[in-house]
Amino acid sequence: MASFMLIFRGGDSSGDSPEQLQQHVQKWFTWFEGLRRSGVYSGAGAPLERSGKVVRGAAKTVSDGPFAEAKDLVGGYAIVEAANLEAAVEIARGCPTYEKGGAVEVRPVRVM
Repeated sequence: MASFMLIFRGGDSSGDSPEQLQQHVQKWFTWFEGLRRSGVYSGAGAPLERSGKVVRGAAKTVSDGPFAEAKDLVGGYAIVEAANLEAAVEIARGCPTYEKGGAVEVRPVRVM
């Protein structure tokens, strides 16, 4: 198993009602709880490799990356354990950020 950082970018909930915001936040809590239960969430930080993939948009398309854009705000991160980059991308596909137009950058963590 290897460590991967999931970097959460974008996502706009500014037009949501308090109830909608609470429902979306609950989806995040539920997703993280599922990661914890499955044993893939570690939560620690470390330096990143330069390679990775980005899962983006409602279609959850995967592209080579990362490519930094000034308008992409990093909203948070998580460290997960996966067999390889493709398995980490599959974990990222479950993230609720896509419902709000967000993206998840998936980066291998450098072994030190």
